[in-house]
Amino acid sequence: MRHIVGLGGGGTDEQIDLLFGYVLGLTGKDRPRLLLVPTASAEEEEFIAWFLERTAPRAEVTVLRTFPWPPADLRDVVLAQDAIFVSGGSTANMLALWRVHGIDTLMREAWEQGVVLSGWSAGMICWFEHGITDSFGPQLEAMECLGFLPGSACPHYDGEEKRRPRYTELVRGGLPAGIAADDGVGVHFVDTELVEVVACREGAAAHRVTPDGEDVIHPRLLG
Repeated sequence: MRHIVGLGGGGTDEQIDLLFGYVLGLTGKDRPRLLLVPTASAEEEEFIAWFLERTAPRAEVTVLRTFPWPPADLRDVVLAQDAIFVSGGSTANMLALWRVHGIDTLMREAWEQGVVLSGWSAGMICWFEHGITDSFGPQLEAMECLGFLPGSACPHYDGEEKRRPRYTELVRGGLPAGIAADDGVGVHFVDTELVEVVACREGAAAHRVTPDGEDVIHPRLLG
Protein backbone atom coordinates (compact mmCIF):
# COMPACT_ATOMS: atom_id res chain seq x y z
CA MET A 1 0.00 0.00 0.00
CA ARG A 2 1.02 3.61 -0.58
CA HIS A 3 1.05 5.80 2.54
CA ILE A 4 1.20 9.56 2.96
CA VAL A 5 0.86 11.24 6.35
CA GLY A 6 0.54 15.02 6.19
CA LEU A 7 1.03 16.90 9.46
CA GLY A 8 -0.54 20.31 9.93
CA GLY A 9 2.24 21.37 12.28
CA GLY A 10 4.05 20.38 15.42
CA GLY A 11 3.68 20.97 19.13
CA THR A 12 5.81 20.26 22.17
CA ASP A 13 8.66 17.78 21.79
CA GLU A 14 6.61 15.16 23.61
CA GLN A 15 3.62 15.71 21.32
CA ILE A 16 5.81 15.60 18.23
CA ASP A 17 7.29 12.30 19.42
CA LEU A 18 3.77 10.86 19.25
CA LEU A 19 3.37 12.01 15.64
CA PHE A 20 6.79 10.65 14.66
CA GLY A 21 5.93 7.38 16.36
CA TYR A 22 2.74 7.11 14.33
CA VAL A 23 4.56 7.69 11.03
CA LEU A 24 7.37 5.26 11.84
CA GLY A 25 4.86 2.66 13.00
CA LEU A 26 3.35 2.52 9.52
CA THR A 27 6.61 1.04 8.20
CA GLY A 28 6.14 -2.13 10.25
CA LYS A 29 9.83 -2.04 11.18
CA ASP A 30 11.31 -2.00 14.69
CA ARG A 31 14.03 0.40 13.58
CA PRO A 32 13.09 1.79 10.17
CA ARG A 33 15.32 3.65 7.76
CA LEU A 34 14.18 7.28 7.78
CA LEU A 35 15.19 10.00 5.34
CA LEU A 36 14.97 13.62 6.45
CA VAL A 37 14.55 16.01 3.51
CA PRO A 38 15.10 19.55 4.88
CA THR A 39 15.15 21.36 1.53
CA ALA A 40 12.28 23.71 2.42
CA SER A 41 14.08 24.89 5.56
CA ALA A 42 17.22 25.69 3.52
CA GLU A 43 18.79 22.71 5.29
CA GLU A 44 18.94 24.64 8.55
CA GLU A 45 21.47 22.96 10.82
CA GLU A 46 19.62 23.72 14.03
CA PHE A 47 16.48 22.00 12.73
CA ILE A 48 18.46 19.01 11.46
CA ALA A 49 20.15 18.59 14.85
CA TRP A 50 16.79 18.80 16.64
CA PHE A 51 15.21 16.26 14.27
CA LEU A 52 18.07 13.81 14.77
CA GLU A 53 17.76 14.16 18.53
CA ARG A 54 14.05 13.27 18.35
CA THR A 55 14.25 10.40 15.86
CA ALA A 56 17.72 8.79 16.01
CA PRO A 57 16.88 6.69 19.10
CA ARG A 58 14.26 4.77 17.11
CA ALA A 59 15.25 5.04 13.44
CA GLU A 60 18.28 4.87 11.18
CA VAL A 61 18.24 8.46 9.96
CA THR A 62 19.84 9.82 6.80
CA VAL A 63 19.75 13.51 5.83
CA LEU A 64 19.27 14.33 2.14
CA ARG A 65 21.13 17.54 1.32
CA THR A 66 20.93 19.38 -2.00
CA PHE A 67 23.69 21.92 -1.28
CA PRO A 68 26.15 22.22 -2.90
CA TRP A 69 24.60 19.32 -4.84
CA PRO A 70 22.67 16.11 -4.13
CA PRO A 71 24.61 12.87 -3.56
CA ALA A 72 25.83 10.99 -6.61
CA ASP A 73 23.76 7.96 -5.54
CA LEU A 74 20.60 10.07 -5.06
CA ARG A 75 18.17 7.46 -6.40
CA ASP A 76 19.64 4.71 -4.23
CA VAL A 77 19.47 6.93 -1.15
CA VAL A 78 15.80 7.81 -1.67
CA LEU A 79 14.60 4.33 -2.59
CA ALA A 80 16.49 2.61 0.24
CA GLN A 81 14.21 4.16 2.89
CA ASP A 82 11.24 2.87 4.83
CA ALA A 83 9.94 6.40 5.50
CA ILE A 84 10.68 9.93 4.32
CA PHE A 85 10.03 13.11 6.31
CA VAL A 86 9.90 16.51 4.58
CA SER A 87 10.47 19.62 6.68
CA GLY A 88 8.53 22.85 6.73
CA GLY A 89 9.72 26.04 5.07
CA SER A 90 9.37 27.41 1.56
CA THR A 91 7.33 24.98 -0.53
CA ALA A 92 7.99 26.91 -3.75
CA ASN A 93 11.76 26.92 -3.31
CA MET A 94 11.75 23.26 -2.30
CA LEU A 95 9.77 22.08 -5.30
CA ALA A 96 11.91 24.14 -7.68
CA LEU A 97 15.05 22.42 -6.37
CA TRP A 98 13.40 19.01 -6.39
CA ARG A 99 12.36 19.40 -10.02
CA VAL A 100 15.82 20.55 -11.11
CA HIS A 101 17.43 17.48 -9.55
CA GLY A 102 14.65 14.97 -10.26
CA ILE A 103 13.80 14.49 -6.59
CA ASP A 104 10.09 14.95 -7.35
CA THR A 105 10.20 11.93 -9.66
CA LEU A 106 12.07 9.88 -7.08
CA MET A 107 9.50 10.76 -4.41
CA ARG A 108 6.75 9.37 -6.60
CA GLU A 109 8.80 6.25 -7.29
CA ALA A 110 9.39 5.78 -3.56
CA TRP A 111 5.68 6.22 -2.83
CA GLU A 112 4.77 3.68 -5.50
CA GLN A 113 7.19 1.22 -3.89
CA GLY A 114 5.59 1.57 -0.46
CA VAL A 115 7.90 4.06 1.24
CA VAL A 116 5.87 6.05 3.81
CA LEU A 117 5.88 9.74 2.81
CA SER A 118 5.33 12.35 5.50
CA GLY A 119 6.12 15.87 6.61
CA TRP A 120 4.63 18.99 8.09
CA SER A 121 3.68 22.38 6.69
CA ALA A 122 5.51 22.41 3.32
CA GLY A 123 5.98 18.69 3.90
CA MET A 124 2.20 18.29 4.18
CA ILE A 125 0.95 20.32 1.24
CA CYS A 126 3.61 19.25 -1.27
CA TRP A 127 1.91 15.88 -1.89
CA PHE A 128 -1.41 17.43 -3.00
CA GLU A 129 -2.43 18.97 -6.32
CA HIS A 130 -2.52 22.40 -4.67
CA GLY A 131 -1.51 23.93 -1.38
CA ILE A 132 -1.79 27.25 0.43
CA THR A 133 1.63 28.66 1.22
CA ASP A 134 3.53 31.68 2.52
CA SER A 135 6.30 31.01 -0.03
CA PHE A 136 5.37 34.23 -1.85
CA GLY A 137 4.72 36.40 1.20
CA PRO A 138 2.67 36.64 4.39
CA GLN A 139 -0.57 37.20 2.47
CA LEU A 140 -0.70 33.44 1.64
CA GLU A 141 -1.25 32.19 -1.90
CA ALA A 142 -2.24 28.96 -3.63
CA MET A 143 0.32 27.02 -5.64
CA GLU A 144 0.48 23.85 -7.67
CA CYS A 145 2.24 21.00 -5.92
CA LEU A 146 3.19 17.41 -6.81
CA GLY A 147 -0.31 16.03 -7.31
CA PHE A 148 0.12 12.62 -5.66
CA LEU A 149 -3.09 13.35 -3.72
CA PRO A 150 -6.17 15.03 -5.22
CA GLY A 151 -7.46 18.43 -4.21
CA SER A 152 -5.83 21.04 -2.03
CA ALA A 153 -4.42 21.26 1.49
CA CYS A 154 -3.74 23.81 4.21
CA PRO A 155 -1.56 23.33 7.30
CA HIS A 156 -1.49 25.36 10.56
CA TYR A 157 -5.26 25.78 10.35
CA ASP A 158 -5.59 26.81 13.99
CA GLY A 159 -1.99 27.92 14.49
CA GLU A 160 -1.80 30.97 12.21
CA GLU A 161 -4.68 33.43 12.23
CA LYS A 162 -4.69 34.08 8.47
CA ARG A 163 -4.84 30.43 7.44
CA ARG A 164 -8.55 29.65 7.94
CA PRO A 165 -10.01 32.79 6.36
CA ARG A 166 -7.56 32.77 3.47
CA TYR A 167 -7.98 29.09 2.66
CA THR A 168 -11.76 29.26 2.74
CA GLU A 169 -11.61 32.39 0.55
CA LEU A 170 -9.43 30.65 -2.01
CA VAL A 171 -11.65 27.56 -2.10
CA ARG A 172 -14.75 29.71 -2.59
CA GLY A 173 -12.88 31.45 -5.39
CA GLY A 174 -12.13 28.27 -7.33
CA LEU A 175 -9.24 26.48 -5.62
CA PRO A 176 -10.12 22.77 -5.50
CA ALA A 177 -11.75 21.66 -2.27
CA GLY A 178 -9.47 19.93 0.17
CA ILE A 179 -8.32 19.20 3.67
CA ALA A 180 -7.01 21.50 6.38
CA ALA A 181 -5.11 20.30 9.42
CA ASP A 182 -4.61 22.01 12.74
CA ASP A 183 -1.18 21.99 14.35
CA GLY A 184 -0.54 18.61 15.92
CA VAL A 185 -2.82 16.77 13.50
CA GLY A 186 -1.90 14.04 11.03
CA VAL A 187 -3.99 13.10 8.00
CA HIS A 188 -3.20 9.58 6.82
CA PHE A 189 -3.89 8.63 3.21
CA VAL A 190 -3.69 5.10 1.85
CA ASP A 191 -3.31 5.29 -1.90
CA THR A 192 -5.34 8.49 -2.43
CA GLU A 193 -8.06 7.97 0.19
CA LEU A 194 -8.09 9.55 3.65
CA VAL A 195 -8.28 6.63 6.09
CA GLU A 196 -7.50 8.19 9.47
CA VAL A 197 -6.95 11.47 11.26
CA VAL A 198 -4.79 11.49 14.41
CA ALA A 199 -3.80 14.21 16.84
CA CYS A 200 -1.18 14.64 19.54
CA ARG A 201 -3.18 17.17 21.57
CA GLU A 202 -6.73 17.70 22.77
CA GLY A 203 -8.96 19.95 20.71
CA ALA A 204 -7.05 19.68 17.44
CA ALA A 205 -8.83 18.39 14.33
CA ALA A 206 -8.85 18.21 10.55
CA HIS A 207 -11.45 19.86 8.33
CA ARG A 208 -12.90 19.15 4.90
CA VAL A 209 -13.15 22.52 3.18
CA THR A 210 -15.48 23.08 0.20
CA PRO A 211 -17.04 26.17 -1.39
CA ASP A 212 -20.05 25.53 0.85
CA GLY A 213 -18.09 25.61 4.10
CA GLU A 214 -16.15 23.18 6.25
CA ASP A 215 -16.84 19.94 8.11
CA VAL A 216 -14.73 18.92 11.09
CA ILE A 217 -13.08 15.49 11.13
CA HIS A 218 -12.50 14.45 14.73
CA PRO A 219 -9.18 12.66 15.19
CA ARG A 220 -8.01 9.69 17.18
CA LEU A 221 -5.93 11.05 20.04
CA LEU A 222 -2.44 9.56 20.22
CA GLY A 223 -0.77 8.63 23.49
